[in-house]
Amino acid sequence: MGTETIEIVTPDGVADAYLARPDGRRHPGVLFLMDVHGLRPTIEEMIARIAGDGYVVLAPNLFYRAGRAGTLPSGFDNLRPFIEELTPERIAADGRAYLDYLHDVAEPGPVAITGYCMGGRVGWRIAAAYPDRVAALAGFHVGGLVTDDPESPHRSADKLRAEVYFGFADQDRSMTGEQIAVLEKALDEAKLTYRSEVYAGAQHGYTMADVPAYDQAAGERHFQELGALLERALS
Repeated sequence: MGTETIEIVTPDGVADAYLARPDGRRHPGVLFLMDVHGLRPTIEEMIARIAGDGYVVLAPNLFYRAGRAGTLPSGFDNLRPFIEELTPERIAADGRAYLDYLHDVAEPGPVAITGYCMGGRVGWRIAAAYPDRVAALAGFHVGGLVTDDPESPHRSADKLRAEVYFGFADQDRSMTGEQIAVLEKALDEAKLTYRSEVYAGAQHGYTMADVPAYDQAAGERHFQELGALLERALS
């Protein structure tokens, strides 16, 4: 099993990405969507672990328009402009390129998406844009899925076809209990198969071993829940 850095041509340029696979054969595909801190060794370790269970895992640099991984500034305030430029239209265009790449290297058929922090919102947009190509959608410590914006992600729940799992962070200001209730209502009305849970005591960022919010128990729970979802959806 190994990881490598590859490049994906998109309508707006070239996205650098990590790719991990257990061997040279084709396996079901997983699109891994990073948190705000971008591609880095922690992400590479996470996708290698997922790949070890028998998947081809692609983790693109969602901020490729601003530069390659490792060249971008740190700090949320510095990265906010890069987040804001990920409009639904750009996400859909990028998403097609990512799914097309997985189609070429993974086993034929729908893929799964797992997203972290802002990556969960990006994953939702891609799954809604290409419902026939996404069999499962997972999100961990995701925020901003419910807003007052007419284009708030939760308003497109009826476009999803994937099985959905969310593991929210406890007392997360970016996804409050009230917002989670609104999201669950939207998922219910869309008649989707889903589970929505709050990881008690886990802070926003709990899966990422290189941030202060990391919670080992919650991080391991995330791998277990994700693994079960992938097995159900992609086996």
